[in-house]
Amino acid sequence: MPSSLTPFFNPRTVAVIGASRTPGTVGWQIVDNLLRYGFQGAVYPVNPEARAVHSLPVWRSVRDIGAEVDLAIVVVPRDLVLEVVDDCGAKGVTTLVVISSGFAEAGAEGVRRERELMARVRRYGMRLVGPNCMGLLNTDPSIAMNATFAPIMPPAGPISFLSQSGALGVTILDSAAEYGIGVRNFVSVGNKPDVSGNDLLEHWETDPGTRVILMYLETFGNPRRFTRIARRVSRRKPIIVVKSGRAVSASRAAWSHTGALARGDVAVDALLAQCGVLRANTVEELFDLAMAFGSAQPPKSNRVAIVTNAGGPGTIIADACAAEGLELAVLSDSSRESLAEVLADEVEVRNPINLLATTTAQSYQAALERVLQDPGVDAAIAAFVPPLGVRQQDVAESIVRAGESHPGTPVLAVLMGRDGLPERRAELQAAGVPAYTFPESAARALGALHRYGRWLERPVQAPATFPVDSTAVSQILEHARDEDRRRLHDDEAFAVLDAYGIPTLPHRLVESESETLRAAADLKFPVVLKILSPRPVHRTEMGGVILDIRTPEELRAARNELRSRLLRHHPDAEVAGFLVAPLQTGGRELILGMTTDPTFGPVLMFGLGGIHVEIFRDVAFRIPPVTELEAREMVESIRSFPILEGLRGEEPVHTGAVVEAIQRLSQLVQDHPEIAELDVNPFLATTAGAAALDVRIGVK
Repeated sequence: MPSSLTPFFNPRTVAVIGASRTPGTVGWQIVDNLLRYGFQGAVYPVNPEARAVHSLPVWRSVRDIGAEVDLAIVVVPRDLVLEVVDDCGAKGVTTLVVISSGFAEAGAEGVRRERELMARVRRYGMRLVGPNCMGLLNTDPSIAMNATFAPIMPPAGPISFLSQSGALGVTILDSAAEYGIGVRNFVSVGNKPDVSGNDLLEHWETDPGTRVILMYLETFGNPRRFTRIARRVSRRKPIIVVKSGRAVSASRAAWSHTGALARGDVAVDALLAQCGVLRANTVEELFDLAMAFGSAQPPKSNRVAIVTNAGGPGTIIADACAAEGLELAVLSDSSRESLAEVLADEVEVRNPINLLATTTAQSYQAALERVLQDPGVDAAIAAFVPPLGVRQQDVAESIVRAGESHPGTPVLAVLMGRDGLPERRAELQAAGVPAYTFPESAARALGALHRYGRWLERPVQAPATFPVDSTAVSQILEHARDEDRRRLHDDEAFAVLDAYGIPTLPHRLVESESETLRAAADLKFPVVLKILSPRPVHRTEMGGVILDIRTPEELRAARNELRSRLLRHHPDAEVAGFLVAPLQTGGRELILGMTTDPTFGPVLMFGLGGIHVEIFRDVAFRIPPVTELEAREMVESIRSFPILEGLRGEEPVHTGAVVEAIQRLSQLVQDHPEIAELDVNPFLATTAGAAALDVRIGVK
């Protein structure tokens, strides 16, 4: 079923409003592109001051065109755009591309102008790409529409591309043509008050000509909607994103460890990972991945063979593959015997396979074919540095023929010589073999293919829903707001965890000395004593916790010492009481946390806890809701996970209890968006289970 965006890509008629007779102008270039690249529909230039543009008759207004207009490209000064929209509305035009700038990107007056533009677009029932964009194109030969001002048309292919940057769009199209990357659609969305990246994802999801989706994003319009759509679309088609703004950090001060660590771009990384979206760090890396995904399928596993005619590149590729989680395939005995027949006598048959500089194109092909026959090889990287007497073109053709003989095994090429390199890379790309200049690029692309393949194998899960006491938490949060507090008291914070089934260590909140002594007797010595104050204090920095208290005398002394420490650091602080808990030894100190990102909302954190959490920074982030599988991935992704599994005869901790606690925390922060920040640190994991030893909760 066609989407509301179909007329943008499949118009029968296009009006260019603001068409120009002056070469080099945007209005001239768009008309030139439509004609030069063979648009299969009718083109109607509109300009009240001209008689002809590119030898086409010109119309004074879109209202005067004697045919239906499917798509209008608007290239007029900003002050004339609203009048043009009214003309298009009267004409019955349903889709607009507004190239003109001077809207929301241009300050308060531009914001007002864009609101009025959208009001008119909605009034007429139109869809709008732009304003402040460079246009769109469709390379389908039955359409052949280049309605951009970039003077180039990339080759047709399966990749659809969205860019929020018009300036970058020109580079994107130029690079796609140079590298031989086949493009299906390109859209520069501009300010995107109407047609957004989410809309285009849904359109390309059902477009049979789109197999890969690339996106250059500067902002997320609706990240929650993006999450829902991208999770679904990435199961059918790979999505690769470059998201700018890594250097921008949150401006809001954070008192929690989670808030301090969740700076910069961690929320974006978490969201994309959960959706199965591959993130490229640079535009160059985006093209590296685009070449791979546009031609090759994900390998069955991570076992890769390397074929090269020089030892250095083979070693570099092997190292780069290891960094991407790929393993060198172990060749079977039969493969080694078969390879020995085509290799020079002095060559040792092992992976990477070094054919030496004396190899010919024929022997290169024979060796690569034998490698691809090995059942233990799931992918191959073929590297070649052209020596004297061997043409790069001949080797490129050999790589293509070898790959065609084993279509089920992806082959990536590395052509390191400069002579004829762009032509050879484009030829390989067109033949279904991604080709790169540098070894690391090929390894990075193959690693991404492998990760995407593993994503497709993941079971689809729904987040678990646990029985909880949500009403009790609502009452606690409301009470804090009534008292105009931004932090929960310790007893309130522990009660919140208890209401959601997040295990807590047995503890007592006490005030008097007699209550303290009774609590310690009930909980059994040795105990831990913590001082409580209505004023936000960092207990670790002021020494507000005393451990391993073994007698009533030590307990009395500890009360006095903690009171003195508090007053030394905060002379105006009040002592609200003390917390008594049994001393815990053994186990691993972890941290569970949550902070609020201004764009994405709640962000969960798990990692190695304790007082040095911000030093080690061994943490993982996710955006709720979090499934059981995603919670387990958080636990297993930290560098310290081997410690949790048990080292040198130690018993492993109960990771299942930790995984469940993460899911319960996910449910808590979704049910109660009033929670701004939360730290459970330490969250002590042992062989028997896990429990919160301390918790701090901030509210909005």
